[in-house]
Parts: sequence; structure tokens; C-alpha cells
Amino acid sequence: MRLKDVSFVSPKENLLFDDILLHLAEQGQSGEVLRFWESPAVCVVLGRTGKPEKDLWREAIDRDGVQVYRRSSGGGTVLQGPGCLNYALILDKESDPRLQDIRKSYEVILGQVIRVLFSCGIRAEFRPVSDLVLPEKEMKFSGNAQRRGKRFILHHGTLLYDFPLDLIQRYLQPPEDAPDYRQGRAHQEFVTNLPVSREGVKTAFIQHFAIHLTEKTLSRQESQCLLESRDRMRDGPVYSI
Repeated sequence: MRLKDVSFVSPKENLLFDDILLHLAEQGQSGEVLRFWESPAVCVVLGRTGKPEKDLWREAIDRDGVQVYRRSSGGGTVLQGPGCLNYALILDKESDPRLQDIRKSYEVILGQVIRVLFSCGIRAEFRPVSDLVLPEKEMKFSGNAQRRGKRFILHHGTLLYDFPLDLIQRYLQPPEDAPDYRQGRAHQEFVTNLPVSREGVKTAFIQHFAIHLTEKTLSRQESQCLLESRDRMRDGPVYSI
């Protein structure tokens, strides 16, 4: 597996680049990849089927000028910004038969992330379908989603480590489809930051996945795909489209 150490200022391009890595793997022009990125500005990212009118406090978003984007994977709406580290894994389904089943794949992949965090001194647990929590108070710090190709998976997720959690309550409505373990809690009672540094958790990921190659620039194919795809990605505010 290689590390793609490339991040963009625009959340739009960061979301798009995850899709490009999956596309190139499906085309046989790439393989398994680990990538990190972090938005320099607060923004909202809807899942593929997310509904702005049900997920967002639109008045606050409009008033504060928060941009809203939509990713290609499923899952719920998330708030991005400094203090929220995003990780992406491009994984070959043929490397592990359990990855063929979407529910089992979450358990397998997040089991790996749990081991990464354990090496940082953090005890985390998996909560179906796609959450990671600190079990002492059942508080969530990571949401995850997937886009699945014929052979490869794009699995990406968030890791809160120094995020202003009060902003979640400000911009996001409580989700309609909440997991049972949430027990009706408001955002500020349900979501938490990890007691870890960004660089510490990145180093732990790199060590766990035995990264053998780090790339800090775009390949010719990646640059071409990004250029061709920029105009096709919708950016915010999506509810005005």
C-alpha cells in the first residue's frame, strides 16, 4: 500500500480526489492507497442521498456563509474543518473475502482503525453500521462511508481530534436515522474529540498499514482526471440547485 500525501485547499477537490483514486484503481492504473486530508475552513458534506432540508439548519449556514458539498458515498451529513482529520483507504476486495460484503467490510476495516488507535493508547469500539466510539460514555468520534467499485472499495471516514464541537449543533439538525446507541442524545452529548494529535494518529496509520511508498505530487493520470472532473462536481450551497 502507498501513501498519497496530497491535500487541496478546496474541500470540493479533496472529495473529488478520493473518487479519482478509486476510479484509477478500477481502471488498473493504481492500487491500494492510504490518504489523509483536512479542510482549512468549516464546511458541510452531505452523503450521496442526504437531504439538506432535513439535515441542515439552513438559516445559520446561510448567515455564516458555510459552504455545502455532496460526496459520492453514502452515510450521514458531517461537518468538516480544522480539527477533523479525514482518512481514505482504497482497498482491493480480492485481498480479503470479507470485503465483498458491505456490512462485514465495515467491521473488518474499522477493526484495523481500532488497532491503529490502540497503538496511540486509545481504546475505541465499533458500533454498527459505521461508527467508532469511546466506550466509556458511548461517544462518537468517527463516522465512515463507502463507495464500492467492481474490485476496489473507497472507504473514507472522519477522525475528530480538536474540532469545535459546538458548531455541529449550530449547523446540523439531529439525524432522523440515528443508531440505537445514540439514545436520543443531542450532538454535544454524543460527539467527542479524540485525545490524540493529528500527526500522532497519521504516524500510527502509516505504521499499521506498512506503507512502502509515499507520493507527495500528482501523477500524470491523477492530474488529468482532476482536470476533467472539476466542472462535474457540484459545490455549495447544494440546496439551491
